[in-house]
Amino acid sequence: MNASEFKEMIANATVTGGPLSDRTEETHISWIAFSKDHAYKIKKPVKLSFLDFSTLDLRKKFCDRELQLNRRFSKIYLEVLPVKKGRDGWHIGEGKGEIVDYALKMKRLDSTKRMDRMLKEDKVDEAEMAALAGEVADFHEKAEIINIPFDLQKARSLFNDIEGSLDVIQRELGQGQQKTILEAMAWSDSFLQRHAPRIQERIELGFQRDLHGDLHGGNIFLYKPPILFDCIEFSDEYRQIDLLYEIAFLCMELEAEGHGDLSEHFVKHYAKMILCCGTLVDMTWFSYYKCLRANSRAKVLAIGVEKSGDSASSKKQLDSIRNYLRIMEDYMGIIR
Repeated sequence: MNASEFKEMIANATVTGGPLSDRTEETHISWIAFSKDHAYKIKKPVKLSFLDFSTLDLRKKFCDRELQLNRRFSKIYLEVLPVKKGRDGWHIGEGKGEIVDYALKMKRLDSTKRMDRMLKEDKVDEAEMAALAGEVADFHEKAEIINIPFDLQKARSLFNDIEGSLDVIQRELGQGQQKTILEAMAWSDSFLQRHAPRIQERIELGFQRDLHGDLHGGNIFLYKPPILFDCIEFSDEYRQIDLLYEIAFLCMELEAEGHGDLSEHFVKHYAKMILCCGTLVDMTWFSYYKCLRANSRAKVLAIGVEKSGDSASSKKQLDSIRNYLRIMEDYMGIIR
């Protein structure tokens, strides 16, 4: 399915339980259509360096994988349905026609309760962070332990991958920001060399598990209890990580957006339930992981700027890159 076919499907698809609405959402790897009570997620036919949805079989495989993985912690994931195109139009699920794609069917949630939107309206408090910490800790406690040894070279490459965005960052933000990145890469290499033994110890202690991999406010609904969704299904490597690396994404985003108090509340309540921060070196690793998450967000946004033809969108992304590079420096300062 391509973009024009998705729009055609929205206009006339037959769906059990009612028609599709005009409202849709889009990411760089998927489209989401909505009915009154459900959401239907369709993967774009893309092939990137870190995922491959280029064939119908692969999209079916990863729809099934997404359903299986997200059901570990969420009841909103229902089933995978064929998307068919026939002489009488489009069908999701039942109906005649050629299967042209697959849709992951989910319960539709109230968008006003999505955490990132609530944060912008200052509607999140300590009680909600405590409840979220409990939900995350409960999932983490049950998650499968992964005993893959620490790979120092992979860890270096992960941080230093931002080097591929140096040209666009220098062109758009100046040599000062380029210098910041080069200094950060050298700092990261040194940190990893010095502290690699402790992360291997943490793996042996069972702190590396099969987790969510993309835990931030856009993937959380603050119901009672909170609902997590949309974990990474396309790469085991991105999902099978240290507990501290998992929560570092959420905490970094909170701190980058001026909600440091909420980040502290989350860590305080989470640490009461999972004792994964037993040493000063562990807390140093937590700061490193937040630095790495800020680095990764800056890199992804820089790629977006390079591909974007929208000057207004690019300006907003550049402002965000500046902010992520600033907070990356802050974390480096804490560790030094």
